[in-house]
Amino acid sequence: MDLHARRADSFGAQAEAYAEHRPDYPVAAIRWALEPLGTSERLDVLDLAAGTGKLTGVLVAEGHRVTAVEPNEQMLSELVRRVHDVRALPGHAEHIPVPDQTIDAVFVGTAFHWFDPEKALPEIARVLRPGGVLAAMWIEHDDDVEWLAEFERISATSVESQRQDPTGMMAHPAFGAVEQKTFPHAQRRESPEALIATVNTHSRMLVVDDEERASINEKMLAFLRSRPETSNGPFDVPLRVKAFRMVRVSE
Repeated sequence: MDLHARRADSFGAQAEAYAEHRPDYPVAAIRWALEPLGTSERLDVLDLAAGTGKLTGVLVAEGHRVTAVEPNEQMLSELVRRVHDVRALPGHAEHIPVPDQTIDAVFVGTAFHWFDPEKALPEIARVLRPGGVLAAMWIEHDDDVEWLAEFERISATSVESQRQDPTGMMAHPAFGAVEQKTFPHAQRRESPEALIATVNTHSRMLVVDDEERASINEKMLAFLRSRPETSNGPFDVPLRVKAFRMVRVSE
């Protein structure tokens, strides 16, 4: 199994920690993604590569009829345990278990980089109604914040982050132009250890050996304990959510 595949498959064993420690998504980004539909009515929404339901839960809370599709059995089980009023199905972006033109919007939360775009985009186009929306979102630390930029440097591993140009990945003739907007967000962490637990759910940490992971965890803890922003009690981690949307064109 190559490194990309190992990383994509690394989350299941940590499903409970992922659900516990990963941040959710801002409502403002979801509402912006749905603007092209021109309605505030309840919609048929698909959360693709839904993981443990970090985005699914926000979509459900917004009142939409949500189908969550996730390939990893452990992640899907955790989603079902934590998020109610959702239809949860095993499946892949490249083979979505949903009938043609039955979905108003497809959301992908910090997962599009795991897809094979040549197969996934036609599948997403198939399930969307004409005029429907594909919205992909990525959560990242706000590295304009000085302490967080330094923390990012310290937490780097021998495996690089999965960073690609979403505009290039998402381009497809079945869709209109890609639009982008960035939303401020934050995650409350109760302690330095809680932030380290979040970082340890990232694939770049999951696939390194125990020795490297332990060394990085030690450095992160020493740094966070040394900073006034993070050394005492609860603190907010400044985040950015980069949201991309495009509309399914009529055939």
